[in-house]
Amino acid sequence: MDVREGGVEIAVPDARDGASEGAGDDVFYNPTQELNRDVTVATLRAYREREPRVATYLDAMAASGIRGVRAAKAGYDVTCADVDADAVGLARENLARNDLDGRAVERDVNALLHDGETVFDVVDLDPFGTPIPFADAAFANARNLVCVTATDTAPLCGAHQRSGIRKYATLPQNTDYHPEMGLRVLLSALIRTAARYDKAAVPILSHVSRHYVRTYLELDARATRADDLIDDLGYVHHCEDCLRRSHEFGLVAHPPETCDACGGDRLLTAGPLYLGPIRDREFVRSVREQVTDGLGEAARADRLLDTLVAELDTPTHYDQHRLCKQWSRSAPAMDDFLETLRDAGFAASHAHYAGTAFKTDATVPEIRDATGE
Repeated sequence: MDVREGGVEIAVPDARDGASEGAGDDVFYNPTQELNRDVTVATLRAYREREPRVATYLDAMAASGIRGVRAAKAGYDVTCADVDADAVGLARENLARNDLDGRAVERDVNALLHDGETVFDVVDLDPFGTPIPFADAAFANARNLVCVTATDTAPLCGAHQRSGIRKYATLPQNTDYHPEMGLRVLLSALIRTAARYDKAAVPILSHVSRHYVRTYLELDARATRADDLIDDLGYVHHCEDCLRRSHEFGLVAHPPETCDACGGDRLLTAGPLYLGPIRDREFVRSVREQVTDGLGEAARADRLLDTLVAELDTPTHYDQHRLCKQWSRSAPAMDDFLETLRDAGFAASHAHYAGTAFKTDATVPEIRDATGE
């Protein structure tokens, strides 16, 4: 069947047997990832303004080729790669039917990146599950930007903890801020991978939407910049009784034996996590300017990017409903709730992870007292 998205028309497998996921028997197409692709296109446009020399883009797991076709529509010299011959044929067909230049190759992305024939300015990893098996090749060989999607959120957020440890060499914990836990676990692993090549992978835009994590990492070839990012790694300590959380920078954890707020001993430590900013505010503003009405998820992309610009940099977020339930209170409107915190002298913002997610520099007792009736 034919699908129109972002100003292009592509053929995708008939999804009658898996319409909710957009998957046919062969080549995978996921319509629920349109927001991801819309933000990608806006990011590619904005990044070209940031670095006018960027030209080449690798869609590393092309499937139907939708992401590569849309990058070609945005003006990039695109290569679509896949190990499935049917996917390669479909990607080639979809480039041609939109009169777009580009090539589709039947190659394993690791082999393609390591063969040295082409150095790509932008490498986009969008695998099914973890991107870690492809991260070394991407960071070792990309020139400017590595874009990464991870869909294995259960290992990332600690719900499948042992799997998270194996894949990401980090101890994740399943907390009420599990979306942010997943993002910071992923960033920690990617930053450490890039550092092995004396490169800094700087997060300039990151978000968690639906059931995936997405991040855009600008590469800096200075080893000292890689060291700076390593210095942004550390640990979060979380009390399961009162929900207090604290964090410390450094590669060695010093977990408290008891919570210094409630005295409880049910403490969780997660790390090493990336504790620094998940985006560059000015760059996110420039991406926001590239969200046009022709994008199918423009309204959602606008809201997401606006929230990211204003979001505080604290490394965990709170869930308003979880707190209010613990305090046996009804939850007020979120804007009123945040304004009350600000009136009390605290910094507070929405967090993009969920409608009830927020960030503040107040402790849990301070939040309770400031917002009490």
